[in-house]
Amino acid sequence: MSAIYWRDTLIAGLFLVATATSVAAQEQELLTLEDALSRSGVTGEVDAISANPRMVGPRAEADAARSLVRQARLRPNPEVSLEVENIAGSGAFSGLRATEYTLAVGQRLELGNKRGARVEAARAQAQLANLRADLSDVELGYLVRERYVAAAAAASRVELARDVVERNEELARIAGLLVEVGREPPLRALRAEAALAEARAELQASQAASLATRTALASLWGVQDVPPVVPADFPDIRPPGAALAAASGLQLRVARAESRAAAADIDRERSLRVPDPVVSAGVRRFEESNDSAFLVGVSIPLPFSNRNQGNIAAAEARLRAANAREAVALADFEQSVTRARAQYLAAEARVETLSRTSLPQAEEALRLVRIGYRNGRFPLIEVLSAAEARDAIREALIAAQQDRGQAAAELIRLAAQ
Repeated sequence: MSAIYWRDTLIAGLFLVATATSVAAQEQELLTLEDALSRSGVTGEVDAISANPRMVGPRAEADAARSLVRQARLRPNPEVSLEVENIAGSGAFSGLRATEYTLAVGQRLELGNKRGARVEAARAQAQLANLRADLSDVELGYLVRERYVAAAAAASRVELARDVVERNEELARIAGLLVEVGREPPLRALRAEAALAEARAELQASQAASLATRTALASLWGVQDVPPVVPADFPDIRPPGAALAAASGLQLRVARAESRAAAADIDRERSLRVPDPVVSAGVRRFEESNDSAFLVGVSIPLPFSNRNQGNIAAAEARLRAANAREAVALADFEQSVTRARAQYLAAEARVETLSRTSLPQAEEALRLVRIGYRNGRFPLIEVLSAAEARDAIREALIAAQQDRGQAAAELIRLAAQ
C-alpha cells in the first residue's frame, strides 16, 4: 500500500478520536492560561503541587538536602567497650579466678574543623537543591505557557480550516449552479470539488493536531482522560522588561550555587586529611584480688600514605568543571536573552503588520472577487487564488502569534529570579 494510503488512514483515525471526545469537550469550560498554571501547581496551589510529580520530586530533593544539613551538625557518638581477659585458660588462668574486666568509654575528637566544613558543604548542597527546585517550577511554568500557546495556535488552525471548508462548500455549490446554466465549463465544478475535498482533509488533520497539543498540555498536570478545551484566542503573555538588564537569572544562580558547593566540598575533603584521635577512659577489675584500677588512653591514626589526597584532587577537579559550566551558563544566558528578545520583537512586528494591514486587505480582495464570481464576472480560479492568499496570511498571522507567545514565555523563564 502507498504512503498516501497510510497517511490518510492515520489522519482518519485521529479524526475519529477527536470526534469521539468532542461531545465531552463541549461540556467543559474553556481552559485559560491562568487555569492551566493553577492546575499544574505553578501558581502555588497546595493541592496541585502535592499532586504533580513534576514538582514533588525536586521539592523532595530539597527536603532531603535540608535533612543532611541537620545530620552534618551532629557530633560523633561515644563508644562503649567491654573486654574480658584471662578467661578459660590453663593453669593459673583456668576458670574465672584470674579474669580481668575492662569497661571503657571512648570519644572521637574531630580536628581540622571537620564539623564546620561538613556543615558548610551540606548547606551549600541544600541551597543548590532549593535553587534547582525553584528552577524546576520555572521550567514547568515555561512548558505550560509554551504548550498552551501551541494549543491555542492549533485551535486557531482548526477555525481556519473550518472556514476554508465552509467557503469551499459555497464555491462548489455556486460552481455547480453555473455549470448547470452553462456559464462555467464542467472542469470548474471538478476543480471546486477537489478543493473542497482537500479542505476537508486539512480540517481533519488540524483537528487531530489540536487534540495532540491539548493532550500534551494536560499531561503537565497528569490528566489522562478528555483533554481540556483551549480557546482559539491567544493569551496575553507579557515579557519582563528591566529584569533582563542584569545577568541574574535563576539559571545563573544555579550555576553559581554549583560552584560554591564544589568549593565547599574541597574544604570538607581537606579537613578529612587531619587524623582524629580517640580518647578513652575506663575501669578495670581484677577478679583474683578484687582490686580495681582506672584506665585512660588515646589512639590516633598515622597518615603515612592515605592523606585523602585523591578525594581532594577530585574535589578540585569538580570545582574547575563547575566554574567552566558557570562560564558557559553565563554566555548561553546572554545569548538566549538576546535571541528571545529579538524573536519577540520580530514576531510582534509581524503580528502588527499582518493583523492591521495584510489581512484586512486580503479579506476585502476576497470579498470583492467572490461578489464578482457570483455575478459571473470572475472565473473560479480567481476566487481560489484570492482565498489561498487570504488563508496564507491567516496562517502567517497564527504562526506569528505563536512565535510571539513562545518568545514571551522564554523571556519569563530567563528572567525568573
